[in-house]
Amino acid sequence: MSPAEYNLSVDAFSDGLFRFALKHVKDRDTANDMVQEAYTRLWEKHAGVDYQKVKSYLFTTVYHLVIDRSKQMQRIQPIEKSHHLHQVKEKPFLGLQQILHKALDTLPEIQKTLILLRDYEGYNYEEMGKITGLSESQVKVYIYRGRVALKEYIGKLEHVL
Repeated sequence: MSPAEYNLSVDAFSDGLFRFALKHVKDRDTANDMVQEAYTRLWEKHAGVDYQKVKSYLFTTVYHLVIDRSKQMQRIQPIEKSHHLHQVKEKPFLGLQQILHKALDTLPEIQKTLILLRDYEGYNYEEMGKITGLSESQVKVYIYRGRVALKEYIGKLEHVL
């Protein structure tokens, strides 16, 4: 890949990468860092990466960064969860988009990733399989299960009100 193609990939894919990372990490700075790290890794290997596969390479890299961060946060999470259990809050009214975001957060990481890649970024099953390292049939199963879980979550009245 040439430097010009690298610059084209920044213009073409950085916004989608940022949205993808932000949906997972919920922090703009962390999402920006993940996108920068993906492009840094791409630049380090730009000679060996075909421009036709850059988008897949970048999303795969961000996906792995999200997984790594998720593993780090799981080690920290139990302390924070126990602190919040004793606090009682009144639920504010949520808009449909906020409900959908909360519903996505309830999904396992792989289902959330696949639904975001399919419905937000428009990837096909084969491309998602390459990004996540899953077979095409596994991708379909995870998407189906994720959508069923989303439907159940959104269908419950207490989540909407």
